[in-house]
Amino acid sequence: MFAFIARRLGSGALLLLVISSLAYFLMFFSPSNIAINLLGDAATQEQLVAKEIELGLNRPILDRYLEWLGSALSGDLGTSWFSSEPIVQALLSRLPVTLTLVSVTILLTAVVATILGTAAAVRGGVIDRIVQVLGVAGFAIPNFVIAIFLVTVFAIQLYLLPATGWVPLEQDPSLWLKSLILPVSALVLGSVASSSAQIRSAVKAVLEKDWVRTLRARGLSEREILLKHVLRAAAPAGLTILSLQFVGMLGGTVIIEQIFALPGVGFLALQSTGIGDTPVVMGVVVVTVVVVILVNLLVDLANGWLNPKVRVK
Repeated sequence: MFAFIARRLGSGALLLLVISSLAYFLMFFSPSNIAINLLGDAATQEQLVAKEIELGLNRPILDRYLEWLGSALSGDLGTSWFSSEPIVQALLSRLPVTLTLVSVTILLTAVVATILGTAAAVRGGVIDRIVQVLGVAGFAIPNFVIAIFLVTVFAIQLYLLPATGWVPLEQDPSLWLKSLILPVSALVLGSVASSSAQIRSAVKAVLEKDWVRTLRARGLSEREILLKHVLRAAAPAGLTILSLQFVGMLGGTVIIEQIFALPGVGFLALQSTGIGDTPVVMGVVVVTVVVVILVNLLVDLANGWLNPKVRVK
């Protein structure tokens, strides 16, 4: 077990190094003129050159990257070129918003998709056809379309929920919940549709196994077979689907946070990329990859616990 965790963390560290390196070089090879973005079009050539020297942009890119990498390994991701805010502090203040949004969405998706997918696999008929249609619709309809529809109906026309904004939980729990409902609903409606179809296929495949017929022949009730054996056997496939959903939502929340004006990591990444704030973008890349690595590790460990056939050593 410990050897497995060490191997996965080692491969994750290598992946983090590769992705961060590619992101760093791509950012600095982009055509954006950072000095002009900082000083404005009215800046003189002398001012632009001085700003580039101040930021170290006149140095070879490899030297700058190695310096950034050394600082990042020590936990220092630098400061924003535009706001002078420490990047670690900026991420720590925004990461809870994104993780809350994604975690609540995944939790609701897991519950609803499991119920719908299992019902479709066991009952068949109309429920099965509905789940399959929803699965296709979930892939076809983007989250931002659902988000705009929800805002139009529930915020603009019915005045039931706030259209934008974020209220911290410790400030007002009721307003925090209201600020979550629309963005989470926009993400859940799409993820449940596709996840329920995948879970339905996983449960149906398990139900067709020979050992399930053996359990029925031994006199076990359908409820006991389903809850104690079938769902556990189908759980690894479900966890894999949900982990992919989680990773996808980390990127998908960029648009959702923009629509609902949520101060999350996605909103920060989009804003920083637009103005060329490379240190902030690199901080977002590092944190996102670390979260993905940890989520995949937890899913692998959970799969090993649920299914003895895939025990990790």
